[in-house]
Amino acid sequence: MDRSILHLDLDTFFVSVERLMDSRLSGKPIIIGGTGDRGVVAACSYETRKFGVHSAMPMRMARELCPEAIVIRGNSANYSKYSNLVTDVIKEDVPVYEKTSVDEFYVDLTGMDRFFGNFKFASELRDKVIRETGLPISFGLSINKTVSKVATGEAKPNNKIYVQKGLERPFLAPLSVRKIPMVGEKTYQTLRNLGVRRIQTLQEMPLEMMQSVMGKHGSVIWHKAQGVDQSPVLPYQERKSISTERTFAKDTIDMVKLEGIIVAMTENLAYQLRRGDKLTSCITVKIRYSDFNTHTLQARIPYTAADHILIPKVKELFKRLYDRRLLVRLIGVRCSHLVGGGYQMNLFEESEELSNLYSAMDHIRQRFGDRSVLRAVSLGAKTIGRTNPFNGEPPPLLANRHQ
Repeated sequence: MDRSILHLDLDTFFVSVERLMDSRLSGKPIIIGGTGDRGVVAACSYETRKFGVHSAMPMRMARELCPEAIVIRGNSANYSKYSNLVTDVIKEDVPVYEKTSVDEFYVDLTGMDRFFGNFKFASELRDKVIRETGLPISFGLSINKTVSKVATGEAKPNNKIYVQKGLERPFLAPLSVRKIPMVGEKTYQTLRNLGVRRIQTLQEMPLEMMQSVMGKHGSVIWHKAQGVDQSPVLPYQERKSISTERTFAKDTIDMVKLEGIIVAMTENLAYQLRRGDKLTSCITVKIRYSDFNTHTLQARIPYTAADHILIPKVKELFKRLYDRRLLVRLIGVRCSHLVGGGYQMNLFEESEELSNLYSAMDHIRQRFGDRSVLRAVSLGAKTIGRTNPFNGEPPPLLANRHQ
């Protein structure tokens, strides 16, 4: 049976939400991000892109390129709310869907052609999202994820493309190799140095040549250029989580020690989220007392993977939860309701300096270990739970670590 994979992507999601909440912004150049000179662009409208503005650009440079742009700090709580609304609309009507970020979805429609006609079904689903949420959304439909994602990019803004079976190669051929998913800036420069600018050139190259230059990575890119991709749509699980717990060999009431450990746990989980390109929208703190009574408290938050947002929330939950003045046997932290998404989700609240700081810290951790960079309050935490990189799989629960 031929596969049928639908890719849906909300157009300029943050900008669209802002325009939905204030119709006066429609048609005007919009930049969302930190409002100070040290801020960074989190998102921008199509009207600003023709001036060269793009996400992750320093706000000062964006303002120079497009002085007439309206700069908005943004509200991550609103973006999380509308992301959930779109998710609710999609999951009501489709058999299997995968939410890869706050504004991007894959749907497996394989086998549904006999009942509905998949292009007609996808079109009706898109119309329903637009009607019930007010947000513009584009889609691409083909036999696999890669071609569908590229088709969505070509369909934007607010449109749709259906690439019928057998037309994958001619559809991809005239496009830039930069359009292939997983071709980042460094890979693009490598391909350009080889004289490869269009996907058609890749299609005509021998596989062995790409393997010799780029190894396994080159083989994957070559197959994607041919329109070949067997990766499945992974059913979305709203409650997947990553967590860590610490059981003490000797029960304690040392608040300085407990705070240091819980901060260290949160700091490490935030790093694991960023490393796995994940964002969390639910934080849970767990305490088990010496009498074995266990209590938990959780809070919903806007999607984030930033230490300076997660740590204060965890400390707040811990202080609210710990009111029995009993010896503590175990403490734990869990991040749940995860979705895929880069750290730029929070850039509209932060400065370029803070963003660069996180990048530098994470780079050091990747090279020298998770605990090579710590906050001073975390230094007393000798051990904390750890996890493996996500690698596209739901993150595992972490094992307890004993002191």
